[in-house]
Amino acid sequence: MAILPVTMYGDKILRKQAGRVDEIDNETIELITNMFDTMRNASGIGLAANQVGADKSIFIIDVANVEGYEDTKPIVFINPKIVEYSEDKSVFEEGCLSIPDIRADVERPEKIKIIYQDTDMKQQELEADELLARVIQHEYDHLRGVLFTDLVDEETKKKLKKPLQKIKRRKIDVEYPISESHDYQLTF
Repeated sequence: MAILPVTMYGDKILRKQAGRVDEIDNETIELITNMFDTMRNASGIGLAANQVGADKSIFIIDVANVEGYEDTKPIVFINPKIVEYSEDKSVFEEGCLSIPDIRADVERPEKIKIIYQDTDMKQQELEADELLARVIQHEYDHLRGVLFTDLVDEETKKKLKKPLQKIKRRKIDVEYPISESHDYQLTF
């Protein structure tokens, strides 16, 4: 078990399409375990592999600390694909461990259906709504190189420009380890 450094806005790996996972080996299980440790240490509810420097199509979610979701089990999504989006949308404030201290309203579909593989590489399907759907979409976007700040209106993008540059230059104070380089990437 280890807490990994979190990649920050401006790091190259956050803008690339994540690599497909073809098998679950000990390194992948260790990565997933470390992702949960890292996410919980930073008080997050979701984390994508590229947020800890791993070029793998994996994200995790644990919303059990959120009121109303106490019975929700942690979920590991491997090679996910959202196959359905509802037409109904909602706006909700989002934040991100890779973009600390910035929050903004983001419009997303209220319901989704996602297919993915579990840690046994068995195909799974999940229909989600409300918070769970939002967190899944946020983490899924990470694997496609999309950040929540890409989805805000133009006025908000202008307001975020300076704070995002501070993050990119590592002129921030966070209570969890962050990557030191824009080129940071785990090697397996």
